[in-house]
Amino acid sequence: MHIDEIETPAVLIDLDRVEANLARAQAYADAHALPLRPHVKTHKLPEMALKQMALGAIGITCQKIGEAEAMADGGLSDIFLPYNILGAAKLDRLAALNARVTLSVTADSAETVAGYAARFDADAPLRVLVECDTGAARCGVQTPEEAVALARRIAEAPGLEFLGLMTYPPRGGVAAADAWLKAAKTALEEAGLAPQVISSGGTPDLMHAAEGRVTTEYRPGTYIYGDRMQVAWGHGTLEDCALTVKATVVSRPTPDRAVLDTGSKALAADPVPAPFAGHGHILEYPEAILAGLSEEHGVVDLAACAARPGIGETVRVIPNHACVVSNLFDRVYLIRGDRVEREAEITSRGKLR
Repeated sequence: MHIDEIETPAVLIDLDRVEANLARAQAYADAHALPLRPHVKTHKLPEMALKQMALGAIGITCQKIGEAEAMADGGLSDIFLPYNILGAAKLDRLAALNARVTLSVTADSAETVAGYAARFDADAPLRVLVECDTGAARCGVQTPEEAVALARRIAEAPGLEFLGLMTYPPRGGVAAADAWLKAAKTALEEAGLAPQVISSGGTPDLMHAAEGRVTTEYRPGTYIYGDRMQVAWGHGTLEDCALTVKATVVSRPTPDRAVLDTGSKALAADPVPAPFAGHGHILEYPEAILAGLSEEHGVVDLAACAARPGIGETVRVIPNHACVVSNLFDRVYLIRGDRVEREAEITSRGKLR
């Protein structure tokens, strides 16, 4: 199939760019002896996770149990779930998953640890990392001392194994996160609780990840596809972006305005940092600004364009945030050049529980 035959809206994944992005990241990781544990939230495709594993990744990262279950169904066997898992139903699913794959999770509170401890036993223990807030102000214990106290609770529970520390540092925060984690590692060692794993992650700082001296694994996600957000933050270029959304011009109400059949339900509505503007980059009309999104319409400002699209013309849009786009579609088209190699079902799409 030629890409011109694909109905819109549709997601196209450029496999040549995917493979280049993966190879570049893995080469950096190998050069610095820093294992990668990629986050699958960006692609949500077992076959992409298997590509990452084939290149040298040590396992994968998933954000929700449903996502991890779909990855296990797709053949992935070493999964990290960096999330506080709460509630009897979810803990039962977690136990079932723990029986199928090599699994680890996180906790940042005594309540979460107590839930794990009540569900798991020494016959099939659950591996738990302490999540640490190293500046992102999301989840995580606030001090190295709190990390030690929670690690001790984990280690004392018969059905749990204390595995180490995990953080999602703020962008540009590699050095500060490293100092925090080094202090926690030292405190844990002094308490007889030496961490086996110290896990950090994030695509924006991927090419500086080795500056985290105590990190034992790194969890990038968006690097596989890239998007305008990552480019604005300094990771890659628009030419590296592998995911585009194919759209059709469905209206030209004025000379300076076009309307696409891709609104917030196809492109998401995430803002993008400077120097970019709007909700996506239109490859065929780079001076255009995708100025507004309603649910099913994308409004394009053509004022700066010398050439302008006509009604019925198709274009390809690099979205601001590729991860959200993957969660908006059931299937993607895997392409090389202008030819479709195959369609792929996004098996983890909508797995929010």
